[in-house]
Amino acid sequence: MKLLKVLAVMISAGAIAGVAQAEETGTLKKIKDTATITLGVRDSSIPFSYLDDKQSYQGYSIDLCMKIVSSVQKQLGLPELKVKMNPVTSATRIPLMANGTIDLECGSTTNNVERQKQVSFAPTTFVTANRILSKKTAGIKTLADLKGKAVVSTSGTANLKQLTTLNADQNLGINILPAKDHAEAFLMVETGRAVAWVMDDILLISQAANSKSPGDYEISKEALSVEPYGIMLRKDDAAFKKAVDTAISNVLTSGDINRIYHKWFLQPIPPKGISLNLPMSDQLKAVVAKPTDSGEPSAYAAVPEAQKAVLKKVKK
Repeated sequence: MKLLKVLAVMISAGAIAGVAQAEETGTLKKIKDTATITLGVRDSSIPFSYLDDKQSYQGYSIDLCMKIVSSVQKQLGLPELKVKMNPVTSATRIPLMANGTIDLECGSTTNNVERQKQVSFAPTTFVTANRILSKKTAGIKTLADLKGKAVVSTSGTANLKQLTTLNADQNLGINILPAKDHAEAFLMVETGRAVAWVMDDILLISQAANSKSPGDYEISKEALSVEPYGIMLRKDDAAFKKAVDTAISNVLTSGDINRIYHKWFLQPIPPKGISLNLPMSDQLKAVVAKPTDSGEPSAYAAVPEAQKAVLKKVKK
């Protein structure tokens, strides 16, 4: 009988060890072996991920990623876990994730069905919309008002892809100018090289609010798309996806998200101490109540006609 009990204990211990070993594959194994996790961060995605006046990376998405880091460190039993910040752009973020350079992308990245073919996403942590920023003097109210004009959008974004498709489908004759990042895109409108910038409204709001003359700009009421943001990770890594999903879901359902959201959207933030004064949307409140990593815009809000046209082309 004692021998049977010993064997049972040994088998049980072996099973537990086997489960632990199975979980520590892919990204989790890489993190455990190196005691390092690499975050892909942005230079100018205010307030999600950006460099402040002290050249330090911070933001809403970085705070959320640090919650994942703490959870993973605890799961792996690591006394220390070094966090490496690796700058990425809209154009480089997916390639650098795919080749193993970064482990999490902590920026302002839209989770959509097309991207899910290449990468995975944590549960959604923000919902925005593609709109148009321009100077008030330009008189830009709708997409049709951009006909024949120079318009900028950021390279590697879903926004640029949508603008390119709409331009061709509606024969608008827009001269589309790609910018390397959001800061450059805004500068092109500020200096008159482009009449408008097409991008997610929260990024438009943030750049305008931190500009020299915030009152000079307006953002279209017309929304061109629904854009759910999620922290990005490598595809086909079930164990790490589970760890990331658990960490973010805990932040959302525990109410911790309210503190983090308030910090970045409802109170003054670096570098200029400007508050965006943006209460949590009903769409995000719904995600907080019931976390989802869906890449379908219709899971969050009514899909604008401009986006429906693009989605039809993607699904063909």
